[in-house]
Amino acid sequence: MPLNKKISKIRKIILSKWMMLLFNLFDKPLFKSIGVKTNIAKNYSILNHQYISIGNNFTSLERLRMEAINKYHSQIFTPQIIIGNNVIFNTDVHIGCIDKIVIGDNVLLASRIFISDHSHGEISVEHIVLAPTQRPLISKGPVVIEDNVWVGEGVCIMPNVTIGKNCIIGANAVVTKSFPANSVIAGIPAKLIKSL
Repeated sequence: MPLNKKISKIRKIILSKWMMLLFNLFDKPLFKSIGVKTNIAKNYSILNHQYISIGNNFTSLERLRMEAINKYHSQIFTPQIIIGNNVIFNTDVHIGCIDKIVIGDNVLLASRIFISDHSHGEISVEHIVLAPTQRPLISKGPVVIEDNVWVGEGVCIMPNVTIGKNCIIGANAVVTKSFPANSVIAGIPAKLIKSL
């Protein structure tokens, strides 16, 4: 291996170790609970760690954005984000929570995933006249992703949805309703393609 490649590889290893050290020193103690072997890559953004619980063997690639929103304008919330064991997030995962989001064990999320338990306002005359940022945050219910679920690239999972165990969600699906265990779902809005 040429010397330049060796130096580049050593640099990446040192940077990675340095980032993990910073995470362990400054971020890890802030979580409600966090398991062993947690690896969150650089360029992450976490809002209100104290409402987030993460199990063992959690891995997230770059640009994770987790928001446990406890205050928005005059509204007060007590959000809960609960992530199980052996969970992997690829790049650009965004989770927004004012109520409750639960991700079970052995869940795999591809890149560009959006999971939210809330929206800016309702479809009503009262809210539509307000700018979106001025509308109240409203949750129609929690999001629950059960064990062994594989979420494909570009998926959006919306409020008040439960995804049963062993489900597979196809790329770019928008999930607006619940599906039972062993379902393969895809589309906008997501529909049952087949049961395993």
